[in-house]
Amino acid sequence: MDLKERIRVIEGFPKEGISFKDITSLLKDKEAYRYTIDTIVDYCREKKADVIVGPEARGFVLGAPLAYALGLGFVPVRKPGKLPGETISYEYELEYGTDLLEIHKDAIKPGQRVIIADDLLATGGTAMASAKLVEKLGGQVIGFVFVMELTELDGRKVLSDYEVETLVQY
Repeated sequence: MDLKERIRVIEGFPKEGISFKDITSLLKDKEAYRYTIDTIVDYCREKKADVIVGPEARGFVLGAPLAYALGLGFVPVRKPGKLPGETISYEYELEYGTDLLEIHKDAIKPGQRVIIADDLLATGGTAMASAKLVEKLGGQVIGFVFVMELTELDGRKVLSDYEVETLVQY
């Protein structure tokens, strides 16, 4: 299945000069959504992960069904103040400033094998921050899975110490 046909491109969003790749059109297409999850499941099954981690928010809509299909747990990574329990945080650089992500302090056990799932690999900042959170808790990031990759932004280079799988490249 050609997933690019199911991903809507919106020019000039969120600002002029940006060509936004919108997966909501893929998500509402039941065959494309199932194909996407099934394809990622096939890749992940051989990795023998213990848990799936997904950063908010689109990492949830991919990571949760992926975890379910693999019979694993799912751990959310969120913006500050969104998780109710005790958390650890990781601050990372953006193009103009910084951002912060959090994970529950008890979400990952030392030695657990973790796959991080999200919709898009762009600069790699959110993905790397998620990995650093997992590693701070003693987990081992055994791979990243993304639906899309914007190759010109070199996010794969930021994640060069990890295995990265993407379904669609732009």
